[in-house]
Amino acid sequence: MAKPYSSMSCLIITTFTLLQFIFPSQEVKITPPPLPILPLPSYAQLKWQQRELIMFFHFGVNTFTDREWGTGHENPSIFNPTRLDANQWVDTAVQAGVSLIILTAKHHDGFCLWPSKYTDYSVIRSPWKNGQGDVVKEFVNAAKARGVDVGLYLSPWDRHDKRYGKNKEYNEHYLAQLQELLNKYGDVKEIWFDGAKGSNAPNMTYYFDDWFAMVRELQSTINIFSDAGPGVRWVGNEDGFAGSTSWSTINRTLLSIGNSNADYLNSGDPKGTDWLPPECDVSIRKGWFWHKSQAPKNLSDLLEIYYKSVGRNCVLLLNVPPNKQGLISDSDVQRLKEFRSAIDTIFSTNLATKCSIKASSQRGGKNGGFGPENVLDNDHLWTYWAPRDEDEDDHWIEFKAKDKPLRFNVVRIQEAIGLGQRIKKHEIYVNGMKIANGTTIGYKKLHRLEKGMVSGYSVRIRIIESRAIPLISSVGLHFDPFWNPNGQVAT
Repeated sequence: MAKPYSSMSCLIITTFTLLQFIFPSQEVKITPPPLPILPLPSYAQLKWQQRELIMFFHFGVNTFTDREWGTGHENPSIFNPTRLDANQWVDTAVQAGVSLIILTAKHHDGFCLWPSKYTDYSVIRSPWKNGQGDVVKEFVNAAKARGVDVGLYLSPWDRHDKRYGKNKEYNEHYLAQLQELLNKYGDVKEIWFDGAKGSNAPNMTYYFDDWFAMVRELQSTINIFSDAGPGVRWVGNEDGFAGSTSWSTINRTLLSIGNSNADYLNSGDPKGTDWLPPECDVSIRKGWFWHKSQAPKNLSDLLEIYYKSVGRNCVLLLNVPPNKQGLISDSDVQRLKEFRSAIDTIFSTNLATKCSIKASSQRGGKNGGFGPENVLDNDHLWTYWAPRDEDEDDHWIEFKAKDKPLRFNVVRIQEAIGLGQRIKKHEIYVNGMKIANGTTIGYKKLHRLEKGMVSGYSVRIRIIESRAIPLISSVGLHFDPFWNPNGQVAT
């Protein structure tokens, strides 16, 4: 027989019941993230964007003829790099902070850097390694050994192959070589297509839809680059400069490979229905292939390019051409080391981390998880400050120095682009005075202040106009010692 409850037990149970009645339990409600605004980037596009700097290697018969565009009739015997070392190429890239490298497997001259079974106009007929060599294989193996991803460029225009100009025959040939490259050399993260073609070239219709479908079938995580994407778009010039307004969104139906509006490519479209971020391609030298008479751009030029590409919501694709020996020239290696060192010097210290921080409002209240402190953590995508209501008149986030004034000449702002690109217009104030303004932000916006160094105790970033509630994932206040008040970068 069970024992009856004691009087003390009854008292405890009664007291607990009364407390529950007086102080009912509160269900903890976590504020969800705001709705995304379409279109959104894919996983592959997000990973690509975070690379910021990638590298191109233009190498082939042009390296030995001092040309930019080969004729397609060069004798394969001229291709004979005496010291080709793909490991040196990859080491150069790694030292520059690069995690993706792209090789011209075939340029417009049609000469293939791998032993394609669909043509004899390749390394098979060169004296390099007695015709047994494979540049693409050495490139891929060297990259894999260092944990670097690879991309390939297979020129649609082929000045050697006699099938060029015959739509069906040449498209079959091109697809066959595309399958070779994407089947034989492992994981490829970017494939490069363009519409470059001489004015006297035969009329030719490329079956781009067929090509793209084949690429996706063979490589599931690849980004396809062209004027019209569908993964990454050209920025519209070969200077490495994006527009001061730079949307990742654009309408692909308005784009045509080889015949797109450069200004539209350069700026994108806030009403764009496709997420197609811009890639800025430029060479470290004047030409894309190595020429003895050329030298690398100076540090000032490279930093200018960096601010106008990476600092304008783009990825910078920097070409570094191997020389006749098959090596990256010492002068290029040295300049790239200086470039990487300069970037690290500028952005390694964030003065904003020493500040107190507040904002106009916060989604979900004080404990909602979207506070302004999120802009100072190391997650530049998925933690962010979100204001309470998009209908507010003034969205702002402010940093205040705790003891001595802040001295800086670069402001970095980043959006949480995983939920869409939103901001249309913004301003920056120091001690209540406007020092800079801009339009889009995207993954990264770098303001290199035109008047040079500023000093103040408070820095406020105002969002003036946005497609939806603005989401800022990261903010930095930096000092660039290479930037002078007169608007010139020190060398």
